[in-house]
Amino acid sequence: MKKHNFSAGPCVLPKSVIQKASEALINFDNGLSLIEISHRSKPFVDVMENARALALELLGLEGKGYKALFLQGGASTQFLMVALNLLEKRAGYLNTGTWSDKAIKEAKIYDDIYEVASSKSANFNYIPKGYDIPEDYDYFHCTSNNTIFGTQMKSFPDSPIPMVCDMSSDIFSRQLDFTQFDLIYAGAQKNMGPAGTTLVVVKEDILGKVSRKIPSMMDYKVHISKGSMFNTPPVFAVYTSMLTLQWLKDLGGIKAIEEENEKKARLIYSEIDLNPLFKGYAVKEDRSIMNATFTLENENLKETFDAMWAEAGINGLNGHRSVGGYRASMYNALSLDSVKALVEVMSELERKA
Repeated sequence: MKKHNFSAGPCVLPKSVIQKASEALINFDNGLSLIEISHRSKPFVDVMENARALALELLGLEGKGYKALFLQGGASTQFLMVALNLLEKRAGYLNTGTWSDKAIKEAKIYDDIYEVASSKSANFNYIPKGYDIPEDYDYFHCTSNNTIFGTQMKSFPDSPIPMVCDMSSDIFSRQLDFTQFDLIYAGAQKNMGPAGTTLVVVKEDILGKVSRKIPSMMDYKVHISKGSMFNTPPVFAVYTSMLTLQWLKDLGGIKAIEEENEKKARLIYSEIDLNPLFKGYAVKEDRSIMNATFTLENENLKETFDAMWAEAGINGLNGHRSVGGYRASMYNALSLDSVKALVEVMSELERKA
């Protein structure tokens, strides 16, 4: 039976990418496995350079003063790394969910952090708007998409200071003017590849302005100077991310995948709104195209619904404990057919109820 993977992460990957990655585990370089060759060898250096170049190309940032890095430690390490490299006196953070909450906690280790706005009082079911960003701060930090709560920033403020964005769960999913951001970071395990590497795209001219000493492993300038090879990189995660980025380019880039993502989102949200058995969690204007969160109006139907979607080959639909209910994560490689399968189960539940 075909499995429909709605897991919040690690994400579903294109079949062609999984096939090529599995072949590379057996034979990547003249009979040697990808995971046993030297990371300093030309075949892998070429992989790293290609992955970094593809990231900038897809984001439209080539030749605009940005560098792409593939690092380790996940977005959680970036919470700390951003502050170490950019925070001198004070920074402003938009608090829209669990991950921005954690980013704020880490940054506070180094200096004073100001929450420009927060939706915490409503359990993060909306994106705050109409807030001011102080011009004398070092940077402004936001999270573009919130996997747990199913909210997404549809637009970004005209920031008078460098803007940093955690795009872990929606990078490469929609067209944006990426030049409005001075630093973007994203764990690979949502839209790029397996867990194990994190993409960082940073505008070089914002670096080198803090007075503190930065440990080498936490210094963006060090990693840039070494081409993301300062220490042993996670070769399999980088290689698979490169394959996924190439798949996206061949598909037609971000413009093409955005059209598919919008079709999937319209389909699932239409069912949530029209089916009286379900209720969406996030406010409509802030709904994520990546993560649709919803609950049952009648919890007595939970056992029946759970059995139905499991029987249909649907995986990873349970919501996060912070919200409950269900979460359909629809990352780039999830097919429209998978969303149709879920919607059919939801419709069938209504017919049975």
